[in-house]
Amino acid sequence: MNALQMLRERYAEGEARALFELIMQRRFGLSRTDLLLGKDTTLSANDKAELEIIVGRVAKGEPVQYVLGCEEFCGRTFLVGPGVLIPRPETQQLVALVRQNVPAGSTVLDVGTGSGCIAITLALDGYRVSATDVSDEALRIARRNAERLGAEVEFVKEDVRAPSPLPLWGSASEAAKAAALWHSPKGGAGMGLHAIVSNPPYVCRSETREMDDNVLLYEPHLALFVPDDDPLLFYRAIADYGLRHLSDDGWLFFEANRLYCNQVGELLRRQGYEDVEVSKDQFDNDRFVMGRRRKM
Repeated sequence: MNALQMLRERYAEGEARALFELIMQRRFGLSRTDLLLGKDTTLSANDKAELEIIVGRVAKGEPVQYVLGCEEFCGRTFLVGPGVLIPRPETQQLVALVRQNVPAGSTVLDVGTGSGCIAITLALDGYRVSATDVSDEALRIARRNAERLGAEVEFVKEDVRAPSPLPLWGSASEAAKAAALWHSPKGGAGMGLHAIVSNPPYVCRSETREMDDNVLLYEPHLALFVPDDDPLLFYRAIADYGLRHLSDDGWLFFEANRLYCNQVGELLRRQGYEDVEVSKDQFDNDRFVMGRRRKM
């Protein structure tokens, strides 16, 4: 059985062919035109053996991105593994929202960085970026990606639900000044972050029956799920953090569960954020929420 036929055993024709072309392009450097010309038949014996292993894993349901160890995001290749979520195309729109509303050179914090794809992309766009995650494995992968791509990002292990009182950005002198304001009524207003961006866990456990096995069985549950009884858990914590650490007119940018985007927007309004907007992804689903910290 050839590689494409192995994939057809599990996937519909269009998806099987797309997976085959992706494997051939990323691992063996063969384009669709090369495949049409039959160049895949000239692979060496070692390459054919490797192709069989790769396709065998993908045919069993393992995400092709984990098998190949990488995924494309905003025109760059990021290393990925089971310790981080696979970057999705819609998350590129989250990066675009930051670019559209916050000028390059601004200070940005990425909460729950995973592979580092958001933080590193913004850093390479000229933003001053720090990033946090609770997972040691995620931070290891994110640091490797930053090193490979030549991005300057400060990565910190941090749980936004119980954050350190010290700010996670800027120079030592800036940190000291911001820390001194931590307990003041205005927090770090006027001198803190220009933006916080996050694609936090937002899938409720009750939604697992609607999920594909290649997500549910392979991607890290720590980065996927929130309790059914508190789907806004991370948005509330990050918004609270923003009230302390965003500068005047600083922005929050969220990717969110389409079922709860309007609730996230209402949460921000109740906390005093202004210019709150919900926007759609390329599939016409509510997906992104943004808001601006009110001047104090």
